[in-house]
Amino acid sequence: MRFLSLLALALLVSCQDSTTEPGGNTATSDNSISSKSASEFLTPFEESNGNQTPTYPQVIAWWETLASEYSTISMQEMGRTDSGEPLHLVTYNDGGSTDFDALHADDYLIALVNNGIHPGEPDGIDASMLLLRDLATGALKLDNKISISVIPVYNIGGSLNRNSTTRTNQNGPEAYGFRGNARNYDLNRDFIKADTKNARSFAEIFHNVNPDLFVDNHVSNGADYQYVLTHLFTQHNKLGGELGNYLSTKLTPGVVANLAAQDIPITPYVNVWGGGPQDGWPQFMDSPRYSSGYTALWNTIGLTVETHMLKPYSDRVQGTYDLMNALFTEAAKDRTSIKTWRRAGWSNPDYTLNWKLDRDNPSTFDFLGYEMTTPKSEITGKNRIFYDQKKPMTFPVAFYDSYLPADTISIPSHYIIPQGQWEVIDRMRENKIAFDYLPADTTLTVTSTRIEDYNSRTSPYEGHYLHYNVTTSQEPVAMEFKQGDVRISTNQPGVRYLLETLEPTGPDSFFAWNYFDTILQQKEGYSAYVFEDEAAALLKSDDAFAKAFQEWKKNNPEDAKTDRGQLNWIHRHSPRYEAAHMQYPIYRIER
Repeated sequence: MRFLSLLALALLVSCQDSTTEPGGNTATSDNSISSKSASEFLTPFEESNGNQTPTYPQVIAWWETLASEYSTISMQEMGRTDSGEPLHLVTYNDGGSTDFDALHADDYLIALVNNGIHPGEPDGIDASMLLLRDLATGALKLDNKISISVIPVYNIGGSLNRNSTTRTNQNGPEAYGFRGNARNYDLNRDFIKADTKNARSFAEIFHNVNPDLFVDNHVSNGADYQYVLTHLFTQHNKLGGELGNYLSTKLTPGVVANLAAQDIPITPYVNVWGGGPQDGWPQFMDSPRYSSGYTALWNTIGLTVETHMLKPYSDRVQGTYDLMNALFTEAAKDRTSIKTWRRAGWSNPDYTLNWKLDRDNPSTFDFLGYEMTTPKSEITGKNRIFYDQKKPMTFPVAFYDSYLPADTISIPSHYIIPQGQWEVIDRMRENKIAFDYLPADTTLTVTSTRIEDYNSRTSPYEGHYLHYNVTTSQEPVAMEFKQGDVRISTNQPGVRYLLETLEPTGPDSFFAWNYFDTILQQKEGYSAYVFEDEAAALLKSDDAFAKAFQEWKKNNPEDAKTDRGQLNWIHRHSPRYEAAHMQYPIYRIER
């Protein structure tokens, strides 16, 4: 295995560079190298000949030992998770520094790697142990101005729920964790809604590290093909600006070429379900609920590594190692530019919340697949998909990797959040959004938003009935706000986070994730036998109101068939109707 040859190289370097001090102690010419032999830092993966991934306690114990021996490795205990266990952060750089502000100031390229978000997909857990071990021992060399931080296991609860059966189609390892966390959340849908302690602790880590690059390691299911490796980079149009252009035109091709030079083929993530790759596929749109969509809100380039579940576990771990190495190698060449583009932030006056696939301009490439047929199923009697691994094929495919704006909004100068919306304010605080408090009761001219229509999922999705197809109406109003209400300027690095969470039409807005469902239910009603007389008086006294009522009945015959339907319309358009119903409780101050 390549890992063992790297380890042997590290041991050889260690022996050649060492001298013997009085008393028989061994000193090295580089104080980052432990006096112990590198062979003492084999991982459980290596010791099992690539068949096993370590348990959570084994992972943490191994990292603690490595950090105690190498000054280039540091290990910190961070925030809590739903499991009750803390997240850890392991950092490698030439000084083992965890002062990330200083590292940024010194022009270090800073990367953050997340592992075990789905612990049944543990490839990254093992690959990261090997990668940082090889960097610490000197068996692997990278640019000397790079810092790599690793979350060893993100979904600790799922990792502790160890089994050998739930990854139905996966080829190894022998045992692994479960996808759901300690409260059965899929953590890779939680970065915006932040239902879990894991997500809130991740936000702390992310904003502390402020990475230029982010890697989330996974294993893919779906179609069958020859590749061990697939890549899912942040969608470049959504990332936008110089950074999005660099990702699309230089970094992604550079990583692919780096791997090709090592005879390691890779393909874009095969986003195919229910069909075959021969028909082409769209690039996955990583909205902010996903890790790389969330990190992109702060102009961080994201890569989700997706190895192929049907390939042997040892090959998948090796592939994850190789892909991370290629990414860090290629990005380091443009370290200064990446950091400059990130600091530039979002300067456009408008912002796209929703995107549509550009089907007119696909890219094409030769795909390494298998012959696919559709024989009759022995079980159902219907046609099924069969990939013949004995018949590898190369064929051209279309890859739709561009998206176009579906809607665009103007960016306000400020948002006003009434202090009663403390849950939203907590999310702002956790994500390092700068804000102040109104110093006194005051009247402000704001844009008020009403929810006009929306659809909701009819079955639960990650603990929510997600809203979509949201339409709104807006009007300028003069409103009274209270001392202590929150005012947030959009002139800050987190502007994209503000827009994605606070604009209700966004796909992962706080409205979509049910933060404001109390406004969707009327709190006060009426007794028809009493309101009948008031409704009649209102129609007689206001000709315009009566005309609008008749127009509504003409255009809505089904609703107008019932007495309740007619009275509901009159009540909703009368002074009796409660202002809070469907009133979105976040307000914009326009530029």
